[in-house]
Amino acid sequence: MSEQEPVEGAYLAHALAERTSSLSASEVRALFAVASRPEVVSLAGGMPFISALPMDSIANGVRDLIATQGTTALQYSSGQGSPSLRERILEVMALEGIRDATAEDLVVTTGSQHALELLSKLLIDPGDAVIVEGPSYVTALVVFKSFQAQIHHCAMDEHGLDPARLRSLLESLRASNKRPKFLYTIPNFNNPAGVTLALERRSEILKIATEHELLVIEDNPYGLLYFSSPPPNALRSVDPNVIYLGTFSKTFAPGLRVGWALAPKSVREKLILANEAAVLSPSAFNQAIVDWYLRHEDWHAQVDKYRTLYRERKQALISALATSLPNCNWTDPDGGFYVWLTLPEGLNSRELLPDAVKAGVAYTPGTAFFADGQGEREIRLSFCLPNPTEIAEGVRRLANVVTEKLRANAC
Repeated sequence: MSEQEPVEGAYLAHALAERTSSLSASEVRALFAVASRPEVVSLAGGMPFISALPMDSIANGVRDLIATQGTTALQYSSGQGSPSLRERILEVMALEGIRDATAEDLVVTTGSQHALELLSKLLIDPGDAVIVEGPSYVTALVVFKSFQAQIHHCAMDEHGLDPARLRSLLESLRASNKRPKFLYTIPNFNNPAGVTLALERRSEILKIATEHELLVIEDNPYGLLYFSSPPPNALRSVDPNVIYLGTFSKTFAPGLRVGWALAPKSVREKLILANEAAVLSPSAFNQAIVDWYLRHEDWHAQVDKYRTLYRERKQALISALATSLPNCNWTDPDGGFYVWLTLPEGLNSRELLPDAVKAGVAYTPGTAFFADGQGEREIRLSFCLPNPTEIAEGVRRLANVVTEKLRANAC
């Protein structure tokens, strides 16, 4: 006789807070189990190619770290983060044009995702409006929804967020007596669209934000991973009121979960308190590893290596799309991890996914990156993890599925 799962009391469901009703597994998370199967070529998740890291050297460094700093690295740490690491972060941000910050202006978080969650806790009251790009980072949408925000998308084009549409959206919200709490933007190699905010638009968007007293949260995980020339300097380099989020997940190791927020004093002080309330202190050990890596490894050369590697994989993806899916449209990013593909009329990316998985290829449907059901014809394709041969095979499998679906629709 098989064991039966215990019956939960009805009071358990009633104990859940109202805001948990918006929590559900994202389409990206739901894909992980499928995409991890060895026979499936995954063009879905944005997992960096960490096999390119100098693993032996890092292992020796961690061993030395334990031997020389173990009693500190394995202890509780400051809620603001390691002072030494915060000094190193200043060097990283200087490459993005941010040179006026001090270590005191920074808060280390458990990945930049944690910073986003903490900021949402500090800024969003139930029913507040927030503005995000359309499309936008899926887990940011999950976080904003969890705090019961009303999400409003502002459209992008090949040059990034459209200032005219942002102004129009703000005026429309004002006419409805809604004042959005912030604009959340990924200006460099946007996830998922891959596009970069043009230089001339950056000043215009900051001007609009100032006019409307709109806080800007700038998320920049991919800015150093450009393929030809660096993107324009960070928005924060121009306006000190911008809250800037950074991470070592894309340029070093996502498993360490080390990110940071650069914020004005009034926000930063609350952010430290919220950080302490959530985790007491971010991992001293993980921070020490990142600090060691920035001090002792040639991390600039490692980033260059990643640029070359991801450039080759992006080119493999673009070439495969041109060969196998010429009836589709797609973006051609100059950095980051993603290409945004638009399917022919009549196809739905979510409905197509089960057939694609059966054919041995996974992707992320475009609807995952909108809060309002848009993106039915769009697909996010990730080129960071699979090698060029795998990418070409994955696109070939996807093309077969698209062709078969178009043929069936024509019948």
